Amino acid sequence: MHRSPHSGGTSGIERIEAFFHHAGYAMHRHDTYAIGRTLAGVQSFRYRGSTRNSLPGGTMVLHPDEPHDGQAGTRDGFHYRMIYVDPALFQQALGGKPLPFIEGGLSNDPRLFAATESLLRTMDCAIDSLEQDDALYELAIALDAVAGGAATRRPVDYLAAERAREYMLGSLDSAVTLDELAAAAGRDRWSLSRDFRALFGTSPHRYLTMRRLDLVRRLAIQGVSLADASAAAGFTDQSHMTRHFKRAWGVAPAHWLKMLGPSTRGAR
Repeated sequence: MHRSPHSGGTSGIERIEAFFHHAGYAMHRHDTYAIGRTLAGVQSFRYRGSTRNSLPGGTMVLHPDEPHDGQAGTRDGFHYRMIYVDPALFQQALGGKPLPFIEGGLSNDPRLFAATESLLRTMDCAIDSLEQDDALYELAIALDAVAGGAATRRPVDYLAAERAREYMLGSLDSAVTLDELAAAAGRDRWSLSRDFRALFGTSPHRYLTMRRLDLVRRLAIQGVSLADASAAAGFTDQSHMTRHFKRAWGVAPAHWLKMLGPSTRGAR
């Protein structure tokens, strides 16, 4: 079993990756949500009176305090990733709505698969604090929607969201947390997350990442090395920047520079 490094962000979340050939876990229960995906094989578990079989492409959502076990459904074993989330974090994001319950503990809903992607993409490194909080908010909303929760209309605070946006633009070279944004905006963290998405069409973390990538591109065109541009834009290192660059534009930054041609890069 491999445990992901702690992000240093919101506590109350744990991420693991594991492979089992036969029996994995005896019957037990957590006081957290257990949410994950099977990467390979068949992951079988007893849950609420019957046996469930998790296959790649779906999402497991085990409700807090529900007994379950885990074993391989075939002789080939199974490989999976899982996150354990304190239900209080979802409760804060949902603003007092009942905790979402996914019938049967398995879902093929693409909204849940997408909402868990950044949390389950890899276990090799810690997730940026702001990215983790963004992901927790999106997962809470996806869980509520898939569980059939009714939509709730709430007023949107433009001034608070704009203060958060300005704070991020002034902090491109340093780490930013959702708590810092909430303090700068004068709004609670989850309301700010909702308002920012409604007003600017994306999450605080993705907005900040794109502005940092914009800065990397400007500096690179001016002749600054990609390593120095990454540091100036607040990325952990060049590889960290490259991962986000490829997600944003589909090519590595070095390839993007070559695509510009010598005339553009000659203006550096």
